[in-house]
Amino acid sequence: MTELTIAVAKGRMQDEALRLLARAGIRLSQAALRSRRLAIEDESGAHRLIFVKPSDVPVYVEHGIADCGIVGRDVLLESGADLLQPLDLRIGYCRIAVASGAGEFPKATGALRVATKYPRITAAHFGARGVPVEIIQLSGSVELAAALGLAHCIVDLVETGRTLSENGLKVVEVITESSARLVVNRASYQLKAAAVSRLMGSLRVETEVEGAA
Repeated sequence: MTELTIAVAKGRMQDEALRLLARAGIRLSQAALRSRRLAIEDESGAHRLIFVKPSDVPVYVEHGIADCGIVGRDVLLESGADLLQPLDLRIGYCRIAVASGAGEFPKATGALRVATKYPRITAAHFGARGVPVEIIQLSGSVELAAALGLAHCIVDLVETGRTLSENGLKVVEVITESSARLVVNRASYQLKAAAVSRLMGSLRVETEVEGAA
């Protein structure tokens, strides 16, 4: 019987998340990993993993389709979903940063044009500074927006900084740091307390080991 459904963000941190889950005892068969199925039971049958876009993880968990999820803090900040975030999993580390071609805040007459995939985070950041902005929301390649003059600067995830450098951009300011978080549906936290507690305990042990390595 499946105890918990766990939503896992596809993409850059999926492999790290699966390795962490495997060390915590939630393992998928090689056949399942090779398949294109998006909902897979682990070898014990106690957990079902569903693989969705990062931005969809908070939606599935908040609405109770998944009991728990693994997703980056950047996605959670942007979504504003009402979820419990009991555990920093210490994987998928990156920064949310402002970057520009000059390596400093550009001077703009009127509102500063900022290209980003994170309009909520961007609006909150510049709003707190009292800087008027025109947010240009893009779904990819935000570096190009600054390089070609569509925007004065960008707000984006930065891991190594290599992509910024290759496109002639530099970090101006780090807004906040991000790493993968375990998120839990509020009802599941109460109704499936024992199963959620076991998952949290297993993952906490593994993240502490990872952090000490």
